[in-house]
Amino acid sequence: MRRVVPVVALVALLVPTAAWPQADAEKLREAKALFFDREYALARKAWQGVRAAGGGEARSALYWIARCSESLGESERALGEYGEFLAARPADRALEEEAKTSRVALAVKLHKRGRPGHLALAREALSDPNRTVRYFAALQMASLGPGAGLPAVPVLKEILADEKDDDLVERAKLALLRVDREALAGAAPIHHRRGSAKEASFIRVRIYEKGTSSPHVSINLPVALAELVFKSLPDDALADLRREGYDAGTFWERLKKTGPTEILTIEGDDGGRIQVWIE
Repeated sequence: MRRVVPVVALVALLVPTAAWPQADAEKLREAKALFFDREYALARKAWQGVRAAGGGEARSALYWIARCSESLGESERALGEYGEFLAARPADRALEEEAKTSRVALAVKLHKRGRPGHLALAREALSDPNRTVRYFAALQMASLGPGAGLPAVPVLKEILADEKDDDLVERAKLALLRVDREALAGAAPIHHRRGSAKEASFIRVRIYEKGTSSPHVSINLPVALAELVFKSLPDDALADLRREGYDAGTFWERLKKTGPTEILTIEGDDGGRIQVWIE
């Protein structure tokens, strides 16, 4: 899944530079151009030059230096650079939010790769006053499963209780299913869990870009339609499925009776996510 430049960061890159002295403005234009061209190693050097020059863009340059390092796959280095940017108390709240969510995503990624030393950063973000950062941290932490993901449960319950965005609520439900099913059962009423005996009727697919609560792609497929397509496969295909252990005559009946269940979650290296579940 290809990462895209976040909108707020893109706007920051396009801010006019007329107030700068000519030499400094040229450095800034070069840094922006290199980043847009995905020449991240060169862009990092250019942003370091912007920072060294001082002026109004010196502080935000720290953010772009970190973005370059992250884009180059240097996760440990980027984590420290985002921390340096946040320690400078940036005035740009949008870039501050982006830096916080990026740091959470990197900490969780490193934990999954066997480097758990930074996970405390993600846990701390669970109490961040910024709601977006707090929610993002909870969803990221929950991807670690039972154990490491349990600290996210209170924030996930907060999402269920307070949020009106259906897709965000669905993500929180799936996250709770992953870390603590009992926590989900005891949470505020959930529309598709009213009456646990109700058969599943939809297959849901959501694709999210990094740091977003709303999906980039949404697919809602009626189970009845999927079942019809499955059963109408050619006889040789059905025979192949039976050899693999899937009986077209009973597969969907069993699946529908399982109730709300997560089928698949795929996380990209760039922080994007694909989720598939039934309800």
